[in-house]
Amino acid sequence: MSRRDELAEGATDYALEHGLIGLSLRPLAAALDTSDRMLNYHFGSKDALIAAVLAVSNERSLVTIRALPVSASIRQGVLDLWDAFTEPQVARCQRMYVEAASLGLFGREPYAASVRQSNESWLAALATHLERSGASKARAPRLATLVDATFNGLMLDRPLDGDTAGRRVVVDLADALS
Repeated sequence: MSRRDELAEGATDYALEHGLIGLSLRPLAAALDTSDRMLNYHFGSKDALIAAVLAVSNERSLVTIRALPVSASIRQGVLDLWDAFTEPQVARCQRMYVEAASLGLFGREPYAASVRQSNESWLAALATHLERSGASKARAPRLATLVDATFNGLMLDRPLDGDTAGRRVVVDLADALS
């Protein structure tokens, strides 16, 4: 692993703990036992560092989704995806995704571009899992988009409604799609 990759991994851990909004290079560099000058050397700019952090975070989530075994049905596939989505490490990455997406909504870069890139790979991974679980190749991308939109909406509501309410909605969604 290169020094840049090590720094990207460490910066991702830091951002998952402290958030992206208000991210300052000096405290980040101190936590990584380096300097802000070295972070700029390895990444070229703070925006490039943030893009790398978002890419690492997304890849961590994708590893979990891609590692899911084939589900017995589309219904079970949706439930298995929810279980993976709410697994603590993935949930932390998804919270950071939402933070980036909210900044990207205002056209702020590198957030908008990073979120677009994340969406493509994330939806492809969901569609692949749903296809492996019985959805047709033509239907899987549409189902993935519906599942993703539902999961993201539920994630925003989780602090208010708790896990039980979200799980009930996911079961209803799984039943409707099967």
